[in-house]
Amino acid sequence: MSDSNTTHFTNPSTFILLGIPGLEAAHVWISIPFCAMYAIAVLGNFTILVIVKTEPSLHGPMYYFLCMLAVTDLVLSTSIFPKMLSIFWFNSREIDFSACLTQMYFIHSFSAMESGIFAAMALDRYVAICHPLRHSTILTNLIVAKIGLAMVLRSGMFSLPYPFLARQWPYCRTNIIPQHLCLHMAVVNLACTDIRISSYYGLFVQFSVMGLDGIFIAASYIQILRAIFSLPTKDARIKTFGTCSSHLFVILAFYVPRFFTSLLYRFGQNVALNVHVLISSIYLFMPPMLNPIIYGVRTKQIWDRLLRLFIHEGP
Repeated sequence: MSDSNTTHFTNPSTFILLGIPGLEAAHVWISIPFCAMYAIAVLGNFTILVIVKTEPSLHGPMYYFLCMLAVTDLVLSTSIFPKMLSIFWFNSREIDFSACLTQMYFIHSFSAMESGIFAAMALDRYVAICHPLRHSTILTNLIVAKIGLAMVLRSGMFSLPYPFLARQWPYCRTNIIPQHLCLHMAVVNLACTDIRISSYYGLFVQFSVMGLDGIFIAASYIQILRAIFSLPTKDARIKTFGTCSSHLFVILAFYVPRFFTSLLYRFGQNVALNVHVLISSIYLFMPPMLNPIIYGVRTKQIWDRLLRLFIHEGP
């Protein structure tokens, strides 16, 4: 691979992931917080799955959506972390072309799936607060299963063009990706041709999937806040809002870094490259780590069950 960076080629057999450009000497130290984040994500999300499975009182729509979110977070973080760790620890930078496209598909597909699950959870909160007497009849197990299946199919179908578009471009300048993972725009920016189709499609997915999810979530919470402020007592308003605050915080942690990353890749040519990489790392690793912590601490039923597990009491 010594001359692969200068030879003219199309569809190279491998790409080279640089990690975090300019911070190569600190890769081992940088890996420490990422290892901690991944360990927390795996432990936390598996704990959520075990608790919901073993506690019959948690077999309801909110907790089913939470389990879907946990599975999505586990797959998303696991599709990224092993290769990133091999770069940081062993300087193993090469990744097969097909493996890179596969990672690209998993990252974008499960990110879109996570966005859809957040929208489904917003629907659950809206029905629970605005139509509490009809909650069990509106969100039945069958409806929850159909929503979950729709999120899987939607994210899979919208993400499928990413690797196909990336595969068709000629890469005749370089095969070096200034990243530690294969994001769509990071790969296609290496192509020596007009990639506007890829860029426009990425923007289309951002607006038609995550944008619509964001609008739906915002509309749901506007109705939720109206219902909260119409409650007769301050204590009731605070208590009801408390059930939604964790969800709002997680949504912000998911959407805000992702929005800035999308803008940086398309319009932030003057921003330092390591800033691009660090922000993309934050938006991919923070939600899988934060979701089980926030929902575990803020959801009383999960927290109580977790305490019982730690002190070895029965259900």
